[in-house]
Amino acid sequence: LGCLAGGAGAQFKNGSQPIELVLPRVSQHASVTQRIGVTDVTISYHRPEGNGRKVWGDLVPYGKVWRAGANENTTITFTDDVSVEGQPLAAGTYGLHTIPAADQWTIIFSKNSTSWGSFSYDEKEDALRVNVKPHEAEMTDDLEYTFDEVKPDSALATLRWEKLAVPFRISVDVKGIVLRSIKDQLRNTGGFTWAGYDEAANWCLDNNYNLEEALKWEDTSILNEERFENLETKSRIYDAMGRKEDAQKTLARAFEKANPIQMYVYARTIQRQGNPKRAFELFPMVSKKDPNHWISHLAQARLASNA
Repeated sequence: LGCLAGGAGAQFKNGSQPIELVLPRVSQHASVTQRIGVTDVTISYHRPEGNGRKVWGDLVPYGKVWRAGANENTTITFTDDVSVEGQPLAAGTYGLHTIPAADQWTIIFSKNSTSWGSFSYDEKEDALRVNVKPHEAEMTDDLEYTFDEVKPDSALATLRWEKLAVPFRISVDVKGIVLRSIKDQLRNTGGFTWAGYDEAANWCLDNNYNLEEALKWEDTSILNEERFENLETKSRIYDAMGRKEDAQKTLARAFEKANPIQMYVYARTIQRQGNPKRAFELFPMVSKKDPNHWISHLAQARLASNA
């Protein structure tokens, strides 16, 4: 009964509600969280049971605002700005309401997230409304929310109950959000080490994004402490920017700084990436670093095995 737009939801068999005590509810609380990039999306709701009743168009009437769950507001929280069905929505917590219909649903994100159900719902408090299409699904007796089609920058939040699924797509500007987060983190302890700037530059390089600033960050990393790691990263940034000569010079400098293990791991990485010829040109450099190091013997063994 807790799902009804017209009833508060009984907790006792005689229909009354507990006032003073916290007791089990008929429609139990649940929450589900999905991370998209670094953005957490959390839906908090109560799960009414179907119990063999006809839900859509009966228990939940068509054409009326419904709380999309039971008991208090169903809420949805975004830790960063998002887009819902292509429409922008600011970070925050919203009351999640719906207007069901046979062939189209309206999903409502209300700035009021602290009410009981939809009884005090006010359209003036809407932050966003979007229209979506429901579709048939496997039977689910207890209402639930799931996240489907999870991709690097989006996911489908889906309400499921009875034999119906109602999805709405949430998208995130992952690169923009991560870049802003990186800049904030570099103002904290991550900005006092070579590794913080190197990690920031590596993320940009992996995503082919913001390469000019990545190069500046790598220069700062090298200024803090010149190492094989940050020189090797800088060479790859140059390569991604088409500056091949600078990339080769920087990589040569990285090799000068490398210890035997770093040299061996680099050569193995090249081999795994499908360039064995280049890898076997690099393995002899491991022994030149330190012929008595155990990994130098491993490099020699690989050369002999290859021969």
